[in-house]
Amino acid sequence: MRHKRNLSKLGRPTDQRVALVRNQVSKLFEHGYINTTLPRAKAVRSEAEKLITKARRGDLGSIRQCARKLPTKQSLRALLRNVAPALVDKNQGGYTQIAKIKYRRGDGALIVRLSLTDYGT
Repeated sequence: MRHKRNLSKLGRPTDQRVALVRNQVSKLFEHGYINTTLPRAKAVRSEAEKLITKARRGDLGSIRQCARKLPTKQSLRALLRNVAPALVDKNQGGYTQIAKIKYRRGDGALIVRLSLTDYGT
């Protein structure tokens, strides 16, 4: 039974779901925004906010935890050099925002833009 489980499976096996979220978080940090479906954006937002909170701490252990979760050095560098310093003044959470864009033509899925707040995007 899945009572009180908040994991969204996104219609994929575990390894594919983890890879999808990791790659989209990486692109979010590199570009400042991504366009995706609403359930994917919610899953990515959760992981991204956790990583930003760890990166804001700035100690070696937190940086290594972020490096473990991100697939490329470029995304880690973008997180540590651009994203975390820009969001250091925020109290807690709320580093991302979701805005509805359109409905996808093929299947009618809601496409949203997940972007970093106070980051110039």
